[in-house]
Amino acid sequence: MFEIIGESFQNLGQSITGGWFLLSKIWFIVLPPVFYYLFKLLWMDFVQNNFVGSLDWTLLEIIPPRELERSPQPMESIYNGLAGVYKGLSAKDLYVDGALTLSFSLELVSDAGQVHFYIRTTKQNRKLVESHVYAQYPNAEILEVSDYINNVPRLVPNKSWDLWGTDFMLIKPDAYPLRSYRWFEESVTGKMIDPMSSLVEAMGTIGPGQQVWFQIIIIPEELDYYNSGKALIDKLAGRVKKEKPGVFNSIGKDIADVIKGIFQGIFAPVEFAPSKEDKADQTPLEFRLTPGEKEVMKAIEESMGKTVFLTKIRLLVLGKRENLDRSVIGAFMGGIRQFSDSNLNGFKHDNATKTYGVYLGGKMRALFRQRKIFQRYKDRDPTGTKFFLNTEELATIFHFPDMTVVAPSVKKVESKRGGAPANLPI
Repeated sequence: MFEIIGESFQNLGQSITGGWFLLSKIWFIVLPPVFYYLFKLLWMDFVQNNFVGSLDWTLLEIIPPRELERSPQPMESIYNGLAGVYKGLSAKDLYVDGALTLSFSLELVSDAGQVHFYIRTTKQNRKLVESHVYAQYPNAEILEVSDYINNVPRLVPNKSWDLWGTDFMLIKPDAYPLRSYRWFEESVTGKMIDPMSSLVEAMGTIGPGQQVWFQIIIIPEELDYYNSGKALIDKLAGRVKKEKPGVFNSIGKDIADVIKGIFQGIFAPVEFAPSKEDKADQTPLEFRLTPGEKEVMKAIEESMGKTVFLTKIRLLVLGKRENLDRSVIGAFMGGIRQFSDSNLNGFKHDNATKTYGVYLGGKMRALFRQRKIFQRYKDRDPTGTKFFLNTEELATIFHFPDMTVVAPSVKKVESKRGGAPANLPI
């Protein structure tokens, strides 16, 4: 017994000695890439934190006009305008200055049942936001307000306050679109059923001492969305590009065909039948696809070419422990499911961030997740699972609802404005 243990330790020591000997001979090959990677990681974290810390942010509350009866399409124009902040970053911008593409945070907030629309942006982009909002909603009102997150304790959960939260992710790859506002039109009257109304109604039901925070962080990105959508359509249509086989692959295939023919009929002549790959289905595409597949391809084609944003979405429900009513969670999630389609795409919980159903680690692990998602929300931190949404999808999930059908919970402009300020940039 002791001899076996001693022999094992001896073998382990020999392995370690051999490893050190090998490392001493090739350290100049192995260590530089490792040190470079660690240095780059630490340096990028340092310069990016400095860049973000140097930015001056502002929170704008958008108060929609009382008589608003418009579809989400004007919001799509606003997002196209916001995408103009993307200018590309040079190597110096990235690695010396730690520069990042500036983000916008779209926030739908309910405080004791009173619903507010916010856009958080840098002060240098404030006029950009205002000009595009006023261009589409001339009678709206835009106010610079103090941050509502300062109205709750600095650390949640605590003895008095509790929190429920989750980040969202897409069910399918980004190229599959969500169910957009164009899908919410009634077939008979042609009138749109506003998907935002149910979200606003759900948020308007909460009572004193409760809050619901819905956050959409968008970062303009230069992405060839057309090619990603085209590749998916080709795959669905069976037009996958074949790689040309090399010389050795062709020879190997011929030999395999000969052997296969011998086993199929020892005494019969060998037949070199065309492979299945060569027997392409010549049936027209419209007869090969089901109605559902045709709808999917049509939706993907219509979303191609639109401006896209790298997107982070999260939801928090928080409040005083004695007042926290979790029934609003189910109502709000029901509203989120409106944007899902089994043939297209939809939202689901990001299991790495959700604060419920945490079994391994119990209460301590759940508390850690709660405080982490709370801090990330406060910082408007896009860390975690992100995905691409185009302007039409963003306009669907964040726009000013039809004010004639929503409850009085939404703060609105009571009288018409004289128009946007004349000194705003065009």
